[in-house]
Amino acid sequence: MSNEYKHIVRLAGVDLDGSLKVAYALARIRGIGINTAVAALRMLDIDLHKRIGFLNSTEIKKIESFLQSPESYNLPSWFVNRPKEPITGHTHHLIGSDLVLAIKMDVDFMKKIKCWKGIRHSLGLKVRGQSTRTTGRTGVTIGVVRKPRVK
Repeated sequence: MSNEYKHIVRLAGVDLDGSLKVAYALARIRGIGINTAVAALRMLDIDLHKRIGFLNSTEIKKIESFLQSPESYNLPSWFVNRPKEPITGHTHHLIGSDLVLAIKMDVDFMKKIKCWKGIRHSLGLKVRGQSTRTTGRTGVTIGVVRKPRVK
């Protein structure tokens, strides 16, 4: 059973295509990018060029344990997606729905304290200083109307 090809591998609540290489398949999980996946696979001594459908059960269990608690694998603090979390002050690496919920809570907190970013979020405008004069328009397209040409 361990040497058989699995068309779908389920990790962290996500169905992954068995034909993808392991790093690219792990990058389909929200909160895990390609660099994080490569670093994890090197720490776990799993071949990067292997397809995820050909992994045996022990390798899948290693990956699952990493995904459940990546901070226990001594990742540097700059490598995780929640370094020094605002509420607790701890360093975490969140994946999946936990990451989505944490980001939503951060945005709601900014709206609550009415900081500049929170106001921009609540108004539906761009938050990070982008230009809004010509881009980011929603609704009916408004442009320059030319006068009809007189002959």
